[in-house]
Amino acid sequence: LSCQISGYALTDYGTVWIRHPPGKAMEWIGIIWGSGSIDSGNSFKSRFTISRDTGRNELYLDISSLQTEDTAVYYCAKTDTVDQFS
Repeated sequence: LSCQISGYALTDYGTVWIRHPPGKAMEWIGIIWGSGSIDSGNSFKSRFTISRDTGRNELYLDISSLQTEDTAVYYCAKTDTVDQFS
């Protein structure tokens, strides 16, 4: 999955991936901070990879071995902090 960012630079703020499975609560997948470091939810560490291209200002989510439970609406969203130490 890809997310084209507009209105801010990926290096200026953290950006999260979240998903909303049908009939269930939203789930936090992980965040890539302005510095480029990544934090992921425990249940997403093994099959989900977050990356970015700062030149294109795009965010990516790669999911390996897709499963039926991965069916969801996926969102990327800006946070109000640049890194985990802010």
